[in-house]
Amino acid sequence: MTTAASRYTQLQSERDPFLTRARQSAKLTIPSLMPPEGHNGTSKLYTPFQGVGARGVNNLSAKLLLSLLPPNTPFFRLQIDDFVLEKLAQREGARGEVEKALNKVERSVMTEIETNASRTSIGEALKQLIVAGNVLLYLMPYGGVRVFNLDRFVVLRDPDGNVLEIVVKESVSPTALPKSVLEALPKGEQGRKSSTNHRTLDLFTHIVRTDSGWDVHQEIKGIEIDGTRGRYPLDKSPWLPLRWSKIDGESYGRGYVEDHIGDLRSLEALTKAIVEGSAAAAKVVFFVNPNGTTSMKSVSESESGAVRSGSKEDVSVLQLEKFADFQIAFRTIEMIEQRLSLAFLLNSAIQRNGERVTAEEIRTMAGELEDTLGGVYSILSQEFQLRYVTSLMHDMERRKLLPPLPKELLKPSITTGMEALGRGHDLNKLDALIAGIQQAFGPQLVSQHLNVGEYIKRRGTALGIDMAGLVLDEEQQAQASQQAQLQMILEKLGPKGMDILRDQLKPTGDGEGAPQEAAQVGPEGGG
Repeated sequence: MTTAASRYTQLQSERDPFLTRARQSAKLTIPSLMPPEGHNGTSKLYTPFQGVGARGVNNLSAKLLLSLLPPNTPFFRLQIDDFVLEKLAQREGARGEVEKALNKVERSVMTEIETNASRTSIGEALKQLIVAGNVLLYLMPYGGVRVFNLDRFVVLRDPDGNVLEIVVKESVSPTALPKSVLEALPKGEQGRKSSTNHRTLDLFTHIVRTDSGWDVHQEIKGIEIDGTRGRYPLDKSPWLPLRWSKIDGESYGRGYVEDHIGDLRSLEALTKAIVEGSAAAAKVVFFVNPNGTTSMKSVSESESGAVRSGSKEDVSVLQLEKFADFQIAFRTIEMIEQRLSLAFLLNSAIQRNGERVTAEEIRTMAGELEDTLGGVYSILSQEFQLRYVTSLMHDMERRKLLPPLPKELLKPSITTGMEALGRGHDLNKLDALIAGIQQAFGPQLVSQHLNVGEYIKRRGTALGIDMAGLVLDEEQQAQASQQAQLQMILEKLGPKGMDILRDQLKPTGDGEGAPQEAAQVGPEGGG
């Protein structure tokens, strides 16, 4: 029988090239994200000579986190089946009540994410994706997310990219294991009670996909731990292996840093040369002519401003005379930094050097750079956001934090990332349309032909704002117009005019005067 440990060893050979590349990428950006093999927390990590890589990783991960999990805004919507929507439309007020209830569910899910500190763990996972290209998330049963780096798990995918198998390796203290497991371990593997806190054992978690779901169990030294065997539905597994890029036929992705590792290596080498050369140039060494009249002791012991006898021709200073060479290296560094800043969406790369740089120019360039992440958003929306919210809602239903929802009628739809990019382009097109009409025909034509209410709704939708109840409908607009006209009349009349108006509107008599007065103007009265 194949154990989880042996399966981990078998799949490890396929992972090793990606792990080596990930460590090279981390070395040039943030070395602590993927330390070298054998690092135990006390050994020293490599310190890069440049900080562009680290700044780029932190900036890009922060932008991705805000795009994928915007604060105080649901990143998904629960969509109802079209046939159910048609039935709800036939019942007055039914659709509004259903959408209100679904919005309450969405807010409950977002509250769970904010309260269990998942955002911090997901931010860490995004850094791993950018540097290593792969990361494994585990949604814990009672809230929160655990992050497993590439050096702690292996994964197997089919040619279509579907996950078939995951094996996770952890180091645990024997004191955290059940007594039955310790007793079942071979002799010599249990350790003494006084030293158990200083020893660790390898714990393997094996997740295998079947036709009907996911089977999971945990092992130590080939012995299955009682109570760890479980089963998850296919679309609700708490284990989420993520990757930055999808490559057909490969079980692992490649990181964003790997795409630009050539520039990072060049920048590291040139920066190192400049720093070391600058340190050598900063060293001050005086040479005194041994055959001159100036005393070496007099030069070395003299204070600033002191007066000594001698000749200045006898004293010289060591100089590297490498200024021109350093200038070439410095210009190359500036060029590489510009390319990397553009790649990592740093603000310093967006604003060009110039006396007049408009805000619209900066917004346009920032939008173009954001569009380069479209492919990443596509992968993360399917492999992370959609599966994350599905698994989280399943866990919240299990804990009775959400009511049971009909899965065949409701489906979560992601509204950030790629969707946000699409809405951003719609917004730009709307603004370009209005600006073009104003420029060609003037603002008066726009006010005559533009449906302002519809424009406001579309602009709000493009900005990702819930427009329900925000814009007045036709009846509300008519009432508001009448109130405005009445208010304007009252302001013109003043207090004295108000009294006259009340007298005119005041009823005359007990109601019998009106018919009598009407009779006087009839045909008979006229005779």
